[in-house]
Amino acid sequence: MKLNANPGDRIKVILSQVEYIGVLLESPDLEKGIILLKLDSGYNIGLKKKDIFEIKVIKKASQEAESSVMSKIVQQKEKPNIAMIITGGTIAARLNPKKGGVDWLTSPNDLFKFYPGLFEKVNVVKVEIPFMKASEDMDFKDWQKIARLSAKLLNDSNIRGIIITHGTDFLHYTSAALSFFLKNLHKPVVLTYSQRSIDRASSDANLNLQCSALAAISDIAEVMLVGHASSNDDFCYAIPGTKVRKMHTSKRDAFKIINAKPFAKIFPDRIDKISEYKIRNKNRVKTDLKFEEKVALVKIYPGQEPGILDYYVKQKYKGVVLEVGGLGHVPTRRARKNWVKKIKEVQKKGLIICAVNQTIYGRLDFLVYSNGRELMETGIICLEDMLAETAFVKLGWVLGHKEWAKDKEKIREKMLENISHELNDRLEE
Repeated sequence: MKLNANPGDRIKVILSQVEYIGVLLESPDLEKGIILLKLDSGYNIGLKKKDIFEIKVIKKASQEAESSVMSKIVQQKEKPNIAMIITGGTIAARLNPKKGGVDWLTSPNDLFKFYPGLFEKVNVVKVEIPFMKASEDMDFKDWQKIARLSAKLLNDSNIRGIIITHGTDFLHYTSAALSFFLKNLHKPVVLTYSQRSIDRASSDANLNLQCSALAAISDIAEVMLVGHASSNDDFCYAIPGTKVRKMHTSKRDAFKIINAKPFAKIFPDRIDKISEYKIRNKNRVKTDLKFEEKVALVKIYPGQEPGILDYYVKQKYKGVVLEVGGLGHVPTRRARKNWVKKIKEVQKKGLIICAVNQTIYGRLDFLVYSNGRELMETGIICLEDMLAETAFVKLGWVLGHKEWAKDKEKIREKMLENISHELNDRLEE
């Protein structure tokens, strides 16, 4: 069978009992005899050429491209100006129909082409790209780069707020870091994402960006994550950057607020306030980027060897956050492997140990059970309802300040100081 179509063409493939419609992809040399097709659902399939009766070209790639070209963005004076920081992730990518993979969106025109709803209420006057990385490849140096760039844009009097697009898997680490790195915040800092790429009919990107645009020009002078509140395309939540966690691998409403309330419910045309937040003001943003990278996050499990803490001492780590069980439990002297003794020992060697709850919801309370009281007597720092990821980031930030790191009581004081909504006296569902 002669193939009369080119990669990028929209085609209909007719087999004996079924038909497929999609975009023809380039086939690697290793897959000779195979036609690769991207379906409208976003999934790719491979079809054997010998099984195909006919291929009909519905639209040539050149026609597809011409029909999708938008005119240059026209900024309107009556619209407020915002800036964007693009760091990678699904939301910053578009399908390349010739290769079946994605290319990065790198300009306002790219954004306008794929996310026109973003521009209905705002002008995007600046787009900055400090790097293009998946979130799992980031570390504290990348968080620092984003914070520096954020401060620069926020202190521009022509910009009302900023949107940061980001990969989803470790987004809540970045939102926590910015919550501590940015001081005297006076404008909105909005992080958003997409669980599903724009070429899929079920993409969550458009609503997330429309809601993020409203958040960026709102009076909410906070670091927040804005994204789908449910699996429907109805509204988003604006969630404090220190109280959010990714709770599902693929659902559009993957990010949930933990032990608190969202700042607001955001519809494409309005914002409904839910809880208190800092309001827009005349401050000038400063950065506090100090960070100690020799910190770790360790989950406690039954039968775990407490000697793992010796490894962190040997490797000259400065602090460890332990995810403990229940109301604040680790294996005690009643267990074959006693963590209480080891925790006392490593703290005498200078290792700072903090405790958070691995149940995610709820608050630690060492006083309820005797094994919790044993743990409390070691001098461990109980971080109440703080999320593990936030605690990890905050401990690195606190220990990065050498003037604090010399004094354990000062470290305790700073870890228990509610700097950016990371601690909550009243737990919410």
